[in-house]
Amino acid sequence: MVRIGHWIGSVALAAVIALSGCSKSESTHESASQPASAIKPTVYLLPKKKGVPYFETCAKGAREAADKLGVDLTYDGPTSGSADEAAKMIEQWTLQGADVIAVSASDPAPLAPVMKSARSKGVHVITWDSDTPADSREFFVCQASAEQIGNALCDTLAKDIGGGNADNADGEVAIVTAQMTAANQNEWIKYIKARLEKYPKLKLVDIQPSNDDQTKAQQVTQDMLKAHANLKGVFAISSQAFPGAAEAIKQAGKVGQVQVTGLSTPNDMKKYVHDGTVKSVVLWNTVDLGYLTTCVADALAKGTLKKGATTFNAGRLGEKKIDGDVILLGDIIVFNKDNIDQFDF
Repeated sequence: MVRIGHWIGSVALAAVIALSGCSKSESTHESASQPASAIKPTVYLLPKKKGVPYFETCAKGAREAADKLGVDLTYDGPTSGSADEAAKMIEQWTLQGADVIAVSASDPAPLAPVMKSARSKGVHVITWDSDTPADSREFFVCQASAEQIGNALCDTLAKDIGGGNADNADGEVAIVTAQMTAANQNEWIKYIKARLEKYPKLKLVDIQPSNDDQTKAQQVTQDMLKAHANLKGVFAISSQAFPGAAEAIKQAGKVGQVQVTGLSTPNDMKKYVHDGTVKSVVLWNTVDLGYLTTCVADALAKGTLKKGATTFNAGRLGEKKIDGDVILLGDIIVFNKDNIDQFDF
């Protein structure tokens, strides 16, 4: 397998590369709808944990973009969620001659060094969904800013606890996260804590990991309900934590007494919304996140996305803002009983 970086020395082929892709920098105006180049970049999409519906729906969008662009896409990741296993996969793909590796990081500590090593060997490395230090990747494809997500979670739970009026929210709240090492979730927690200052009658009393496992999240939430008699709300901030927490509240007979909101796919949460366990689900379009990530990977491989660009044309998604080295999907959605059946992912 020949890496894109090895082809750039050919002037004729570089001209082909410059005319291909789905990106738009300040000097290039190409779109995902155009025919794919004769070059077929090899892109590896790495989720935190394979088999989780959140990431499987991201993969659906990634495959859609790959088919349109002519990208040789491999979607694979650890079924255990192990960052060490993910690091080994990055090393393997580097040896196989990947053009681009796109990483959703469960733990930056073991991942960043192998990502840097891949870059030193000419592989383009980006992050998506969850970031690593900036020197380990070229761009971060971000669903929304951490502040936007933290604020949306906090405002939504306060509103649900307050019976539709966030200012009436009163009581103790807790957080069920995936891993305590997850960089994106730790950022969301930081902004949840900051936003809680807006609601002085709400008190954060506990933060527990669930290892991104639904059964563990259910048990953790059950323990929280027993430990905190005045618990009125739970933030469940991973796609597996949310249905697990909802099930715990339902089984404990606490529906209507303890509100839970968080981040998960609408398909996973519909039954809890319809039976009244959950009032609100916060997320973004996961299919679009996968689509955008593959577009960015394709553009990097073909040389049409450069540092310093301020916008990016991602085909059917249109123009996306680039803030430094962060490419923003930027659309948070709050699902409830009135709109959740309109979405299928």
